Amino acid sequence: MVQEKVTVSTRTLQWKCVESRAGSKHLYYGRFILSPLMKGQADTIGITMRRALLGEIEGTCITRAKSEKIPHEYSTIAGIQESVHEILMILKEIVLRSNLYGTCDASICGLGYVTAQDIISPPYVQIVDNTQHIASLTEPIDFCIGLQIERNRGYLIKMPNNFQDGSYPIDAIFMPVRNVNHSIHCYDSGNEKQEILFLEIWTNGSLTPKEALHEASRNLIDLFIPFLHTEEENFNLEDNQDMIYNCVKRSNIYTLLDLLNNSQEDLMKIEHFRIEDVKQILGILEKHFAIDLPKKKF
Repeated sequence: MVQEKVTVSTRTLQWKCVESRAGSKHLYYGRFILSPLMKGQADTIGITMRRALLGEIEGTCITRAKSEKIPHEYSTIAGIQESVHEILMILKEIVLRSNLYGTCDASICGLGYVTAQDIISPPYVQIVDNTQHIASLTEPIDFCIGLQIERNRGYLIKMPNNFQDGSYPIDAIFMPVRNVNHSIHCYDSGNEKQEILFLEIWTNGSLTPKEALHEASRNLIDLFIPFLHTEEENFNLEDNQDMIYNCVKRSNIYTLLDLLNNSQEDLMKIEHFRIEDVKQILGILEKHFAIDLPKKKF
């Protein structure tokens, strides 16, 4: 376990990890602080980060098992102690780490005491705990099951019509973050009230809490960036529209009829007019009036 003394910054806003520990290969814990914050900001950030950590981070799971030797999900296989249903529930708990996009195939082949170490998967898929038990063979039989591995977010619930011959879907929880708590500490700084946000994160071992915090923050930034671009584009568009209006006005073009008496070539001759400005006018005419100005006057 790693612990650090909590020190509060009075200048730059910053995240800091004040505690981290690994309870097991399947349970990591991290405690972070963000300070200094103005009154009300800590709760806003805490709620937003909690939702992003639980809902916006992708995880990797086994989502399907395949074997032609299995007649149905609730059957048993001679020579295997566990039922097919029990094996599917065990596969649901296997924790994977990957940079996979979409799905890939894998398989389990083993003898005797079969564990996660017997899973044969692509190199970009890592098994967090190789010792996780899968099945116990009571007889020397050929145990081999095909797997489908998928990276996604949220939940995947198997549907009754999603069963195929010898192929069985597995409920998946693609959430590397198991739980998130946040708390707020208020303090006085001069004449102002400020806040410290404490954020506790528990993960399943496929990501560390620090990695989860980084990914959730990045996902939130990606969500908000389009709003900034839209604002910039709107400002630029408004400025550009004012410039276009002033230019056509100086050329004695006041109405739609005045505009239609000109060709594209005429518009290009307007002082300070660019090809982009002409294209914008043509686009408006086409979109709102289904009119296309001729390139040259007849």
